[in-house]
Formats: sequence, structure tokens, C-alpha cells
Amino acid sequence: MVGTGTLINVTTVLLGGTLGVFLGARLPARIRETIMHALGLLTLVIGIQLSQETNNILIVLGSLLLGGIAGEWLRIEWRIDRLGQRLESSTTGQKSADGGSTRFSHAFLTASLLFCVGPMTILGSIQDGLTGDYSLLAVKATLDGFAALAFASTLGPGVLGAALTVLVYQGALTLGAGWASAALSDPMIAEMTATGGVLMLALGLGLLEIKRIRTGNLLPALLIAPLIVALTNG
Repeated sequence: MVGTGTLINVTTVLLGGTLGVFLGARLPARIRETIMHALGLLTLVIGIQLSQETNNILIVLGSLLLGGIAGEWLRIEWRIDRLGQRLESSTTGQKSADGGSTRFSHAFLTASLLFCVGPMTILGSIQDGLTGDYSLLAVKATLDGFAALAFASTLGPGVLGAALTVLVYQGALTLGAGWASAALSDPMIAEMTATGGVLMLALGLGLLEIKRIRTGNLLPALLIAPLIVALTNG
């Protein structure tokens, strides 16, 4: 069982995203643009807050550099785009004309990172798995529902695909709660959170149309950060 908290979170993302898609088509372009910029600014603020969790900025730097190299080698961004295209094709019957990144896959990646990066995801999932207390995830689910509404109104139905990411990621953490609580120390979670904050900053720059960064190729940094902590503390 993936956990009650995760199921609640998936439901709020789907409900909020569906309502956002319904409202988005009825909003003038200038309003959608302003909402997008507001979301971009908020994402930057969240990224700055999370990045300050680090106790050693060199760990974040090393994680991003090694993670970026690994991500480029594995072509993670390209694979996420392909997954987004398949989800889009299965739900709308449409494909991108050039096989490149689509608005759908961009929305899918952006929302997935937003909903899965942060201490509430890790701590809430572990708490749910170990004790059955899903209160922390319930709070997160409420926040994610409103965020899904806002993002879907501007980015479109790709945000709904993030419900699958939440189900898989949080569900895995809940099922492996015993292992995760033993393997992830507080310093590890702090550096993972800070590294995730930098990824949020990258997303914010893209939402503000300042610079589109291949954020997907930086995802391995989230795994490398706790490994560096384990090595340096060992």
C-alpha cells in the first residue's frame, strides 16, 4: 500500500489540475501570462528558502556538477520529454510535430519537481509509512492542490501527469520508510533539500522566460547529495 497520505496527495493534484485546465481556457492571455510570472516569482522564493537549508554549499555545488554530468550522459531531460509526449498522446491523441519538448512535457516536469522536492515530501512519506500518521502529507496535499490549479490554468493538462510522479515517488518512500529513515540522516535530508532548492530556482527562471535550463538533467544531484554527505561524514 502506497499510503493514505500519498493517495490524498494524488487526488488533490488531479482535482486542482482538472479545475485549473477548465479555468485556464476561459482566462485571457494577459491574465495567464501574469499568473505564469507570479508562479515563477513564487518558485524562485521557494527555491531560495530551500537552498538555505545547506550546511555546506560545496556539497550542493559538487552534487549539481556531478549530477549535471550524469544527467546529460543519461539524457534524462530527453527521456522526460518522451514520457510527457507519450502521456500527451495517450490523453489527447496528439504528438509534437518535431518530436521535441512539448508544452505538455514542460508542464509535467515543472509540476513533478514542484510537488516532489522539499522536506515535507520525504519526512511526510516516512512518517506515513512508519506510524500511519499522514497529517504532514495532508497539509502538503492541500498546498499541492492549489498549486496544481494555478499551474494547470497556465501550463495546461501536463500538470495532471505530475500525479503519477507523486504516486510513484512518495509511494516508494512510504513503502521503504524503514530503510529511508535509517539511511537518510538529518544532514542528508538538509543537503537534498538545498540541492532541490537550486533546481527550483532553475524552474523559476524558466517560468519567468529568463532562461530555460535543462532541469531534468540535474535530477541526479538529488541522489548524489546524500552520498557526498555520507562520504564526507564517514
